[in-house]
Amino acid sequence: MTDREGIFAGKDPFEIARTWLAEAERTEPNDPNAIALATVDAAGLPNVRMVLLKEIEPDAFIFYTNYESAKGDEISATGKAAFVLHWKSLRRQVRVRGMTEREEGEKADAYFASRALKSRLGAWASRQSRPLGSRGELMAEVARLTAQKGMATKRPPHWGGVRIRPLEIEFWADGPFRLHDRFRWRRDTVDADWQITRLFP
Repeated sequence: MTDREGIFAGKDPFEIARTWLAEAERTEPNDPNAIALATVDAAGLPNVRMVLLKEIEPDAFIFYTNYESAKGDEISATGKAAFVLHWKSLRRQVRVRGMTEREEGEKADAYFASRALKSRLGAWASRQSRPLGSRGELMAEVARLTAQKGMATKRPPHWGGVRIRPLEIEFWADGPFRLHDRFRWRRDTVDADWQITRLFP
C-alpha cells in the first residue's frame, strides 16, 4: 500500500508498535507503556482500568495481573480483551482487540522475580478488587507475609501474565484540522494473514 508511509510503514504491526513505544519512552514523562485495558462483566457492562504493558512479543502483547481481580475474572470468563496506548507527546495511539491466554510459566516467574521485594509481597497480600476495611488491615497483612516469607517470595499461583493475541490493531496519528491518519490491521483468526485498511478519521 503506497499510501502507508513514514511512521505507518512496515509489514509487521508488532514491529510498528515496538517502534512507536520506543519513541514514546524518550518523550513521555511517565509510564509510556501504560494501557487502558477494557473488559466486560457477565452482564456485558464494560470495565476499563490502567495497567502496564510489559512486553510486545512477535505476535502478542503481555501484561501482568492478579487473576482473581475483577479484570482477571472478566478475562477468564470471556477470553477477550482490548486496550489503547495513548501518547500525548507524540499525538499517537494504538488500539488493540483480541483473544487472551495466561502466561504462567518461566516468563511469568522471571518477571515476578525482577520486581521489588515490597511489590512481590504486595502481590501476595492484596486480594485485589475485594472490599478492604482499612489501609491498616492491608499493611498488617504485608507485615505478616514479610515475616513469614522474608526474601523468598515466589510468584503466587493467583498472579501472572495475560497475553493478548490481537485480531485487530489500529494505528492512529494526529493530523491538522482533525484530519487524522488511521490504519487498521485486521484478521479473522490469530493465525490468519492481516488485512490493512485506511480509515476515515
